Amino acid sequence: MGITFLKSNMTGLLNKFGIPWKHRSNLQGIKSFKENQKNEEAFDTVDRGICSVPVNQIVGSVGRYHDFDGKFRLKQHVPSGRLQNIRKAMREGKPLPRVKLYKIKDEYYVLDGNHRISAAKEFGYDDIDADIVEFVPSKDTLENILYREKTKLSDKTGLSYSIELTEVGQYTHLINQISRHRSFLEKTLGNEPASFKSAAEDWYKTIYCPLTEIIEKGHLIKSFPERTVADLYVYITFHQWEKNSIRKYGGGIDQLIFKNMEDFRKKMSDKKEIEYPEMQREITAFILMNISAGKKGHRIIEKLYALEEVREVHSVHGNVDILVKIVLTRDLISSDSETIWDFVNNKVGQITGIVSTQTLIPGFSKIKDMSK
Repeated sequence: MGITFLKSNMTGLLNKFGIPWKHRSNLQGIKSFKENQKNEEAFDTVDRGICSVPVNQIVGSVGRYHDFDGKFRLKQHVPSGRLQNIRKAMREGKPLPRVKLYKIKDEYYVLDGNHRISAAKEFGYDDIDADIVEFVPSKDTLENILYREKTKLSDKTGLSYSIELTEVGQYTHLINQISRHRSFLEKTLGNEPASFKSAAEDWYKTIYCPLTEIIEKGHLIKSFPERTVADLYVYITFHQWEKNSIRKYGGGIDQLIFKNMEDFRKKMSDKKEIEYPEMQREITAFILMNISAGKKGHRIIEKLYALEEVREVHSVHGNVDILVKIVLTRDLISSDSETIWDFVNNKVGQITGIVSTQTLIPGFSKIKDMSK
């Protein structure tokens, strides 16, 4: 009741004095650890030891969140003597005790060292060493479940790199891959033991990174706006290396990514990043079109010809009115029909006067080279 009442009064005052919304967070202060802990149901703890923490991820305080504004500056009513001393020590390069932070997901809250964090933010520090205790969120939201799975991967592998997945259960595929890679390394080394963490580091650098670079180079993510590059990595490798799927389309992916994970690793080890193959190919197709009676065909032809993917446009006599040749680029996950449908629906379909289309995809073709 009290907190709600205070928030309501504060909002009323801000409205009264016409304070813009973008400045209100600065006036209202930093985040409260206890409030977020309650919201996330984060009560189980893990001691993370000493870590380097990005200063911009330190967003609140355990006990003194009411003393600082949204930029972690002391509010006017709070004595500033201690802060002045810490500023002086930092300018002179004197050592200061490590701050102590609580962590909930990717946010940090100051247990001890609020003034040191305030000064670090003021001086533009990128990161700061801290003793970390993490509070693991137990509330079963999708975000929290994914976070716990990601944390399990990080704890088991020791990898500090960010691998963001959007589906529950997918991190398990990565752990399984690393386990298989560890076994491969042990055999390669003459059955000498390899730690899981060293195998994970090798997997990340020689398998995960090359394939994600290929995915990014091929702009596959544009076709899957709700997914991440890591999602596409898991999808491709699960079907390629675990399920050994037989595809009805997209078979060109086999020429880029071998059916065996270690064969892919060997192939990529001899290449520089700039030499990674393109994960795209061209499609040539023909579209037969009928237009509305009374519409001026030459205007429609000009609009079609202006499309980047269109190579030729012909006005014809017979059962159709216009013949168009297109050349599209597709990734090796999508099918020809999906790519063509997307072009016809989103580009051709926007041209007024076209009433029907029929697409022809060449099978076997022979084209004469007339330049000789």
